[in-house]
Amino acid sequence: MILGLSSGAFTELHVTISLIAIVAGLAVLTAMLSAEKPSRWTGVFLWTTVATSVTGFLFPSPGGPTPAQIVGIISLIVLALALAGFYLFRFRGPWRFIYVAAALLALYLNVFVALVQAFEKIPALNALAPTGSEPPFLIAQGLIFVAFVIFGFFAVKRFHPETA
Repeated sequence: MILGLSSGAFTELHVTISLIAIVAGLAVLTAMLSAEKPSRWTGVFLWTTVATSVTGFLFPSPGGPTPAQIVGIISLIVLALALAGFYLFRFRGPWRFIYVAAALLALYLNVFVALVQAFEKIPALNALAPTGSEPPFLIAQGLIFVAFVIFGFFAVKRFHPETA
């Protein structure tokens, strides 16, 4: 039992929050690339990403930090910067860049974890890369990383909410 839910129900809740965070994050990324002002999707993305990181720590772990927990810690640090840039500093000065970089890194980490989980849980993908070190997984991981670097470059250049 985790938070009064069965392990399966808690996993479903965590996955649902994660998927909402990814969809909202993609909407935020699209807005950044289109030079649009932040919308409600921004708050949904930031807070569901916080929720998915926090709920990830509630799963039982075999003593010592796991790779997932390390990603969760990094994500929460990055999200603190994104939240500060969005809510406290309203993108002023260097906080526009800090917000964009932090928000996109948080989204990348969510997508990265989703990719890892997909290769672990979906039989067809697991058959291609059962240990997560085979070329199909590494290629997928590399493509996602390159895409986020490119999106990040353009988002920093285009996202100027003070003039949108």
